[in-house]
Amino acid sequence: MLIELRKIHKYYGPVKANCGVDLTIEPGVIHGILGENGAGKTTLMKILAGYSEKTSGNILVNHSSVNYKTPSQASELGIGMLYQDPLDFPLLSVLDNFMLGQTTGLVNKKKTFRKIFKKSADALNFSLQPDASVKFLTIGERQQLEILRLLARGIQVLILDEPTTGISTLQKETLFQALKKLASEGKSVILVSHKLEDVESLCERITVLRQGTVAGEMERPFSINVLLEMMFGSPPLPPTRTQIKTGEIILEMNQVSAPGGRTGLKNCDITVRQGEVIGLAGLEGSGQDVFLRIAAGLKQPSKGSIRLQGVKMNGKDYHTYKNHRVTYLPGSRLEEGLISGLSITQHLLLQDIQKGFFVKSFHAFRKAKESITRFRIKAEPESFVESLSGGNQQRLLLSFLPADPILLLLGNPTRGLDMESVLWVWQHLHQYCAHKACIVFSSSELDEILMNADRVLVFFNGVVIKDTRTDRTDVHELGRAIAGKT
Repeated sequence: MLIELRKIHKYYGPVKANCGVDLTIEPGVIHGILGENGAGKTTLMKILAGYSEKTSGNILVNHSSVNYKTPSQASELGIGMLYQDPLDFPLLSVLDNFMLGQTTGLVNKKKTFRKIFKKSADALNFSLQPDASVKFLTIGERQQLEILRLLARGIQVLILDEPTTGISTLQKETLFQALKKLASEGKSVILVSHKLEDVESLCERITVLRQGTVAGEMERPFSINVLLEMMFGSPPLPPTRTQIKTGEIILEMNQVSAPGGRTGLKNCDITVRQGEVIGLAGLEGSGQDVFLRIAAGLKQPSKGSIRLQGVKMNGKDYHTYKNHRVTYLPGSRLEEGLISGLSITQHLLLQDIQKGFFVKSFHAFRKAKESITRFRIKAEPESFVESLSGGNQQRLLLSFLPADPILLLLGNPTRGLDMESVLWVWQHLHQYCAHKACIVFSSSELDEILMNADRVLVFFNGVVIKDTRTDRTDVHELGRAIAGKT
């Protein structure tokens, strides 16, 4: 199926997300859409997928102009999109989710759907159990389920928005092999990403967006320096970091265990000191998230003790931890961190501790403008948070961090951010350590941990099986530990 986008414009009030974009997607090709956060990548693909309506321009399918306004209408044309956050029902089973939206006339015939599901999953080497509950799946497995569901609906053009963010290396390899197979069968695959290594290894053609317009296109072989220049104007420089001397013990866990995720947390003994940056590595669901939630007071340990600056915190709630200057930033932006339907200004109003009955809306509006400028958020104070790109949502969450925490607990703090933004965020975070805070963060990117952390904790099956300084290890050694081989 040949897709042509001609002079696509998309405006959100004064914000110009796309400005006259021309793009051609040919059948049987894996086409990369590259660009920094806020470049207009996701907006353009949501227009193609029927999720958003273009302000002006034309979409052609096999040289014929089409006009549709919903994902369902796009799906009927053979266009489907896998969003950054998979669209599923966590309380239902894998098979029930697979059946949703199918129009094959086989409603309630689970036995038939089970055969279709197994055949499709086996063909792409997806190891999904049809009776498993979706709420227990990893992000990578939920992506696999959504791909199978879209393909069962007859999708010929598959759009994937930042699909490798937050998934394991093994799941990434499985995904890439599946996408190559789909392209070999004549389907068009569009990979939206800010990760150069992903588009370089997978794509045959790349279109770079910058500030809502096409900055350039390139076919194999790719020049990384040229792509970087298209994205940023000039390649971003790596951050310079001053080594911080560690101080007193801030957080101490002694034989802490708790259920949660796939494996829970088992007999955790950890000490975190002032000024330290500690990265948490491991397959998703191996205990990192449980660790962060216990350290934040969001989850109570089933056994063991937890101390904060020497004070025993067992039984204390999240607000008590917060009063002790512990700050938690969740990994899931719209599920836990932000509230859909509220603007940036309204989020800041909710955070403002006020006395009296009157809401200081002007103060919140002014603070929103300051945060937008300081954190380079491409939005307006009145913008609803769900209208922001994933990267700008992450920048907004980072702007909520208090000025003087003693312990920052961060779930994938640079998830969905481009290279330049990642470097900027870590320059900002390292300033906290200079003021005697300590940072504990999870990340699926080992390079990010090695570059920014002093120590790395590797989780496997709920146990910290490796605790080492980052200057005494490397990617290969950490990879072995993540696989359970110490």
